[in-house]
Amino acid sequence: MGYPTKIQLISRQKGNQWYVNFPNALAEAMNFVKGETVEWTVISRACLEMKRQRQVSARKKK
Repeated sequence: MGYPTKIQLISRQKGNQWYVNFPNALAEAMNFVKGETVEWTVISRACLEMKRQRQVSARKKK
């Protein structure tokens, strides 16, 4: 199952900022934490790859 997401553009005087928001279900499945840094790589114009900069251990649900 996919998670359609809109790209947001914020126009500012000093330049544009682009935002991609992750759906909560996806963020929880990936165990993201607030402030986590990821690295984006352009594979093609239709494909981006995102890599974590830290290892994530499996989280147990309570």
